[in-house]
Amino acid sequence: MKPIIALSMGDPAGIGPEIIVKALAKPETAQAAAVIVAGDAEVLRAAMEFPGMPKLWINCVEEPSRGDFRPGILNVMDLKQIDGEGLKPGVVSEECGRAAYAYIEKAAQLCLEGQADALVTAPIHKEALRKGGVEYIGHTEILGALTGTADPLTMFEVRGMRIFFLSRHLSLRQACDAVMAERIVDYVRRCTEALRRLGVTEGTMAVAGLNPHSGEHGLFGSEEVEQVAPAVEALRREGYAVEGPVGADSVFHLALQGRYNSVLSLYHDQGHIAAKTLDFARTIAITNGLPFLRTSVDHGTAMDIAGQGLADSISMEEAIRLAVKYAPAFGRCISQPY
Repeated sequence: MKPIIALSMGDPAGIGPEIIVKALAKPETAQAAAVIVAGDAEVLRAAMEFPGMPKLWINCVEEPSRGDFRPGILNVMDLKQIDGEGLKPGVVSEECGRAAYAYIEKAAQLCLEGQADALVTAPIHKEALRKGGVEYIGHTEILGALTGTADPLTMFEVRGMRIFFLSRHLSLRQACDAVMAERIVDYVRRCTEALRRLGVTEGTMAVAGLNPHSGEHGLFGSEEVEQVAPAVEALRREGYAVEGPVGADSVFHLALQGRYNSVLSLYHDQGHIAAKTLDFARTIAITNGLPFLRTSVDHGTAMDIAGQGLADSISMEEAIRLAVKYAPAFGRCISQPY
């Protein structure tokens, strides 16, 4: 028995179609999950013609329950957004931006309607979204709007290390201004609840420092003294297992060694650099706070190599694996007997 995973195809001109085909061609992936792709069948067929690409039988279905999830078969809800023959891999376009949004919308709908256990997303291109008239900057914002979720939480998982983010797509100046005690308290509470939902109930969360050496008690930077430390003290009085500020030059290493069950990174690149340097391909994004589980590769559309059959599918395989791992924690598992 295996859970049904809805997979949005990502930007058709990027490497999404390639890594989906490669990942689903792996017997271990096909055996672990019943994957239904929300995308374009013609684009996926075209991707199979790139150099060195595996070949799968495409099965177009109207709903996941009609899928054939045996190895060698790629099940697609064909949304017919793009002409596969006319598509130019690696070219940013408004048509691809609109199509990418349509795929996400459909895959999310499957999860909301209980037709799928979890959502996995292939990469999208922010410029293409903008050209296509999509007002949201990324997956998290799109999914928040589609589900009515205010400020969903992003968590990375790589080799057992978990990283949350106090802010995402803000300038560094804006991100520093967002380091406020009230915000940290709110995030640690919600991050702790997200971990519990994923089955992580033991251990301590660390809050990273913002400045070098956490500001050395105010010698160079006051955020730790005025915002981070008071927030941590307030949380500990509430009974939360949390420490901080912990210097950002050591906190991720300590988490990897098992001292912390997770780290609250204070801005986008602080946590991204740590995770991707450790293992770029296996860094997976998990969106918490939605009505359903969502995992994603944490790389972009790689337009420079799209259409050449060069893209590595390890990250997509890992995203599907984690979706299977955590899907039961969300209270339902629509399983398939294949």
